[in-house]
Amino acid sequence: MQSDTSPVADADVPGEGSGSGRPREAAGEPSRRLLRSELLIVLALSLGASAVSALISFIGSLTRPGGLKHQAATLNASHAPGRPWLDLAWQLFGIATALVPVVLVAHLLLRERAGGLRAIGFDRRRPGFDLGRGAALAAVIGGSGLLLYLGARAAGVNLTVVPEALPDVWWKIPVLIASAVQNAVLEEVIVVGYLLRRLGQLGWTPVAAVAASSVLRGSYHLYQGIGGFFGNMVMGVVFALLYRRWGRVGPLVAAHALIDTVAFLGYALLAGRVGWLPTG
Repeated sequence: MQSDTSPVADADVPGEGSGSGRPREAAGEPSRRLLRSELLIVLALSLGASAVSALISFIGSLTRPGGLKHQAATLNASHAPGRPWLDLAWQLFGIATALVPVVLVAHLLLRERAGGLRAIGFDRRRPGFDLGRGAALAAVIGGSGLLLYLGARAAGVNLTVVPEALPDVWWKIPVLIASAVQNAVLEEVIVVGYLLRRLGQLGWTPVAAVAASSVLRGSYHLYQGIGGFFGNMVMGVVFALLYRRWGRVGPLVAAHALIDTVAFLGYALLAGRVGWLPTG
């Protein structure tokens, strides 16, 4: 891997083949047909299905009486109101099962003899690099994302996003942090590392692969409204380009986890106490 400050060449991005955009044809490598099938299955079991669900939800919001900003999209809701232990069990179950597609991706990369998730830079080899770059990225993306959300909602093209609506119980904060980490791992491993690797192996050009990754990221946030779609699509372009430069999803996971953690905990602390923060 090249140094931290120099771009990773097209041929060096994991699974992206040569600089011409054509995949390597080496003995023992999975066929294009198999790779295409695996990719479709992974997406159908994870964020591809979420994109379809978000589209249906958005159509429902558009056709409902009243403007989008008068409707709410709740991210972390109670599954058993008034029954905290059962609610906790459902929360942990949801977090654990959401990570199953990541385990599947790790298995597929191991079977490919690519080294599992290490092939896309999700490992413990460079914790300082991952956390440092991730924190800097979170500071830039998080602040601009909040401004975009507030602007989109004021323009009436976004729902009111309610990051959490959990009861005030002892496990609330740990569950919100765990949910933030789960979102980060699932999205960055699949939508950036795995998707770009597979599309490169299938012969997609870098530009087309980055575009596909960013559109997919925006699409499964469409349930939030137009602002959620375009804001996350822009974030997707930035994250995909940085992955091509760094060759690691580790910093992206760190950044995403920090952004979501601040959003979830910040809402829990500030909702109803400051006038500029919309509440559902």
